[in-house]
Amino acid sequence: MTTIEIDRETGTKPSTSRSVDLKLEVVVIPVSDVDRAKAFYARLGWRLDADFSSGDDWRVIQFTPPGSACSVIFGRNVTAAAPGSARGLYLIVSDLDAARQDLLDRGVEVTEPFHGAGDVHVGPDEPYLFGSVRVGGADPKRGSYSSFASFSDPDGNGWLFQEVTTRLPGRIAGGGTTFASTIDLAAALRRAAIAHGEHETRTGGHDENWADWYADHIVREQAGQPLPS
Repeated sequence: MTTIEIDRETGTKPSTSRSVDLKLEVVVIPVSDVDRAKAFYARLGWRLDADFSSGDDWRVIQFTPPGSACSVIFGRNVTAAAPGSARGLYLIVSDLDAARQDLLDRGVEVTEPFHGAGDVHVGPDEPYLFGSVRVGGADPKRGSYSSFASFSDPDGNGWLFQEVTTRLPGRIAGGGTTFASTIDLAAALRRAAIAHGEHETRTGGHDENWADWYADHIVREQAGQPLPS
């Protein structure tokens, strides 16, 4: 299993010098056949936000993945990049198995789960965050950030699912706990239920304050804080 070393001093302190938010909202991906790409991303179940054109010279299509604040745009004469050259586009999911199954149910080809081989950055596989070796199966310890699967659109633009269940400290702005979808909330509740069952086993009895324990677990997990025992 790969261990990620993080500079806590620089990685967890939010900037206090900016007065304007900088929100990544659009990623442009290059495609060769606009209608084929539109059909593919609609097949994924992503929301179609726009399909604008000006004669035969210009067309722009925008899709947004479920629960995402960032959209993708493709079309005709919207980028000079070579079709299929966008690689390493990460989709963060709370349940890798469910995300894979959703694509399979839609008839979309997706790899089996994989994880990193440790601190190995030269290997036979396409590079990704954890190196150039993809070990079959989800991370054995199911560590947050450590399990992946990948798929491509018809042009070869490459997408990866990355399973994130607990954020690293400082990665959630503000003090609120929010979920982008009922799917993410349900996954958090299931993880809390498993952890609470272990808690009751340790204490040897029913916890009447289970709702408070669940809430504390969910808030701490999302904020990257130590989980209740």
